[in-house]
Amino acid sequence: MKELWSDPAWLAGAHAWIDEQTASLGLVRAGEVEQPHLETWSTVLKVPTTTGPVWFKANHGPLEHEAALVTLLTERVPDLVQALLAVDLDRGWMLMSDGGERLRELIEVEQSLERWHHALDAVARISLALEDDVDHLLALGVPDLRLATLPAGYAALMDEIDAEPRFREAAAQVADLSARLAPYGIRDSVQHDDLHDGQIYVRDGRHWVLDWGDACVSHPFFVLSVALEGQLAWGLDDEESSVDTAPFRDTFLAPYAAAYPHLSHADLAEAVRLATRLGWAVRAVNGHIAGDKDQTVTRLTMFVDGGV
Repeated sequence: MKELWSDPAWLAGAHAWIDEQTASLGLVRAGEVEQPHLETWSTVLKVPTTTGPVWFKANHGPLEHEAALVTLLTERVPDLVQALLAVDLDRGWMLMSDGGERLRELIEVEQSLERWHHALDAVARISLALEDDVDHLLALGVPDLRLATLPAGYAALMDEIDAEPRFREAAAQVADLSARLAPYGIRDSVQHDDLHDGQIYVRDGRHWVLDWGDACVSHPFFVLSVALEGQLAWGLDDEESSVDTAPFRDTFLAPYAAAYPHLSHADLAEAVRLATRLGWAVRAVNGHIAGDKDQTVTRLTMFVDGGV
């Protein structure tokens, strides 16, 4: 898709749509459109205006549902997800206001991880708010990685990448962890599935979680695999297991403790322990891109070697 995103004819069409939308919004262009993000799965264009930049995003086919998903999210939780300035649902195009400063840069400046609490609280409340929308989410094309469907998805991935025996043998662990997690009764919902410090933005004191292209329908606690183990545990100095992630886990769990009062803190913590391991299998299945086996193997290694 990189060739398409950089094709002059495609860019001309995208620019024309951007100009049409910005004009209808009363925004005045203040310079040339830039293309700071160009990947196989998506591209992002930066559009300078006299009142600040706005951003255009297009996804490749498997992720085109992001535009419809973000539209739904802003209807359900408008205080937690930024509304789009414009959207083309047929093409999966989005025009977005500026999110502000990325958490990644703020952490460097502030030398603190405390802002993560805002993001973890937000994603928990988002998942809780969309528990009744599972059928709608699936109809939009959001991938189905619920506990009941995950084992089959994992098996299909093993064949697609011709996985080595130890990963294939871990299919039994996928089934076992799914069976152990299900009795806690946490309902499936939307799950961001790639929550890292490059996806969280701060503007005017508000913390926003962006980039829902990798979202899936699954157990909501799977979001903690990347957030806790992939990010927070490494701390400010990129040193593995240098941070106690329990306080961040508990921030995420607080809305669930209120929504599921029959579950004790110990129950919720154990569900997180199981889900954080199994979530790496979900990330491998959901995030696999044909031709990019290395990243998938890294996620499978996190699943198999992390241990429960």
